[in-house]
Amino acid sequence: MAEEPAGQDHHPLKVIHMEVMIPKGMRDFAPEEKIARDKLLTMLKTEFERFGFNPLETPIMERFDVLAAKYAGGAEILKETFRLTDQGDRELALRYDLTVPLARYIAMNPNVKLPFKRYAIGTVYRDGPIKLGRYREFYQCDCDIVGADSPAADAQCIQLGLAVFRRIGQPFRITVNHVGLLRRMLMQDGVPEEKTTAAMLILDKLKKVGEEGVIADLEAAGIQGSAARRVIAIAQLASNSERFTAILEGYGSTPELARTQEVLSLVDEPEVVFDPSLSRGLSYYTGVVFETYMIDSPVTSSVSGGGRWDGMIGDYCGRPGEFPAVGISFGLEPITEALKEAQRTTGITGRSSVVDVFVIPIKTPLESNEVARELRAAGINTDIDIMGRGISKNLEYASLSGIPYVVFVGRKELDAGMLKLRDMKTGTEDLLRKEDLLVRFKEQFKRH
Repeated sequence: MAEEPAGQDHHPLKVIHMEVMIPKGMRDFAPEEKIARDKLLTMLKTEFERFGFNPLETPIMERFDVLAAKYAGGAEILKETFRLTDQGDRELALRYDLTVPLARYIAMNPNVKLPFKRYAIGTVYRDGPIKLGRYREFYQCDCDIVGADSPAADAQCIQLGLAVFRRIGQPFRITVNHVGLLRRMLMQDGVPEEKTTAAMLILDKLKKVGEEGVIADLEAAGIQGSAARRVIAIAQLASNSERFTAILEGYGSTPELARTQEVLSLVDEPEVVFDPSLSRGLSYYTGVVFETYMIDSPVTSSVSGGGRWDGMIGDYCGRPGEFPAVGISFGLEPITEALKEAQRTTGITGRSSVVDVFVIPIKTPLESNEVARELRAAGINTDIDIMGRGISKNLEYASLSGIPYVVFVGRKELDAGMLKLRDMKTGTEDLLRKEDLLVRFKEQFKRH
């Protein structure tokens, strides 16, 4: 028997089983989900550009000191920030929103032409609690106007929200308030000025934790007894046009109230209502704020939100007050979850493949490849059998993939100058000249 070479260890093969998992709060998207999301994103981009916003892309990773600046997202959001260091020991972090990166971009490019209207669509990361419509990696779809401090700019963001959600077709409501107005109300109701920001952040959790939860958090923050109860009372004002009257009678006219009234007069749509209890969860908002909620939906969190954030960019630039800004953000995750839960068929969902036409060769490999080439050249998403399967297996594949049309390329049809087209939805078949088939598909599957 031959000896094993000296110095070699001989061990039996060890099979190490690893449980394959995805990080908590993050997801894969199967083709049918990804197609639906991409269609929604395409619709959003169309509306953003219709309102005159231009695209801007920034990295998913920023310097930690940029995201942690005192005029950025605040202490609450920093608790949920994913932090890391590079090989040079520099502190970095995954972006938690798209607003702070915009502020950093303007600070690095302070001579941009104003107003600067940009949209950005990308993933952001927050190490926070998970529920339906809330994840740790998620898309934000933002539009912001930098350099305009007019009520018209605030109103335009709300009008964009109206346009988007009307296209989506799910019942919704947009609530509007002014953080300065809420701050004044809190102070008049006994909350010390230095505690108003904390009180507003706690009040923003009302829908999540309920009245008693908010009162407990307010008391833990040093806002005691009757003042805490009065903060809750603010959230219980009438939910209709009488809100303005209640505010005027109870707190008096203020510049913040006048600004809010002017913005709402520019919008003046039934889906938009005044909500004096509304408080956005980030500390950089300075004026009018707004949120969108789906009506009668299991997704209870906001699906869109935004407001005026006048201070951040000027602070980054060292030029306070020079770069007023307002924006709106759309949550791709909660919107798609709301549509899924409602089982809506609005045209945003329903395809499990991007393929428009599947070509089935019937002993005609060269001719079939030429047909597929011409269809693709005409802008039609085309796939072709590369497995050598029979007709029934190919039809099953096309059906399961949600491909709407099949083209059979057979010798008999080719000799007659024809192709056979099958509508997979109805099962009907037609013989068409190739030229007529191309014209039909070009019209049906127009792409921009």
